[in-house]
Amino acid sequence: MSIDFNAGEILEMAQQIERNGARFYRLAAQGTDEPGERELFLNLATMEDEHEEIFAAMKRELSATEWESTTFDPQGEGAAYLKAMADGHVFDPQVDPADLFKGLEGTEDILRKAIELEKDSVVFYVGIMDMVPEKLGRDKVNQIIKEEMRHIVTLNRHIEAGHASQGNRERAEGQT
Repeated sequence: MSIDFNAGEILEMAQQIERNGARFYRLAAQGTDEPGERELFLNLATMEDEHEEIFAAMKRELSATEWESTTFDPQGEGAAYLKAMADGHVFDPQVDPADLFKGLEGTEDILRKAIELEKDSVVFYVGIMDMVPEKLGRDKVNQIIKEEMRHIVTLNRHIEAGHASQGNRERAEGQT
């Protein structure tokens, strides 16, 4: 038995994943006393909020065909299942956030963990793309993947900027 999802259902999952990501970054911000780090994590949380809004806007633009249900579900169990899928695969809210930060030494480690989670979201979306029939909006899933890939690029830039700043500080200290 195969399960098909329409674009609306996939966008619901995408929104949940983004909400979970925003929570992750806000908790990271609460866990640091460094103002620059706090600002970075809050900015990343805002980016997740913006992604959630992008997906909400995409959902509002769906055609009636892209909202067609592929299964009979009068109890709304499908929506509960999709939320559980999103929660269990990326930025899982059931996991104690403190556990996600164990062994992470600083901002760069947290950013690398975030990249790992973002990559997991891309893999998740690539995996479910085959479950969305073309006529039900498979192209919307591809748009989601592109958004997540842009987020990974942004995170990588923050890591690179941190290395550049650290290298500049080390060179400046070496010259004194």
